[in-house]
Amino acid sequence: MLMRTESFRELDRLSQQFLGATGTWSRPSAMPMDAYRDGDVYVIALDLPGVSPEAIDIDVERNMLTVKAERRPVANSDQARMDLSERPLGAFSRKVVLADTLDTERIEADYDAGVLTLRIPVAERAKSRKITVGAGARHKELRS
Repeated sequence: MLMRTESFRELDRLSQQFLGATGTWSRPSAMPMDAYRDGDVYVIALDLPGVSPEAIDIDVERNMLTVKAERRPVANSDQARMDLSERPLGAFSRKVVLADTLDTERIEADYDAGVLTLRIPVAERAKSRKITVGAGARHKELRS
């Protein structure tokens, strides 16, 4: 249901596997994603811990789904002094090319426990259906 065009992201994932989490070239993915089909719905789950729902923007143009989010610093006070900062901050985005078989007009989005879940119904024209075979007038003409 997804068209994989993010070859550099795949290369980054492979390098993390071979070099390990502490490898020279590895870096955490800002918006890790799972995508799967569950019956007649395609589900995309994106990890966005520490992001407020108001800081999430979802757009669909034709079959391009774009998710943008911004993680802001927790310490907002002028008195706060950061001793350790390992969590990535700032704006993140992820683009996903959706197949034409999905109904992008009826996407539902939920955000719970730091996970953004998008549910995209499979279009009616893409669902499997039974075709009945009938013995019509043409069939009778051929037997005569």
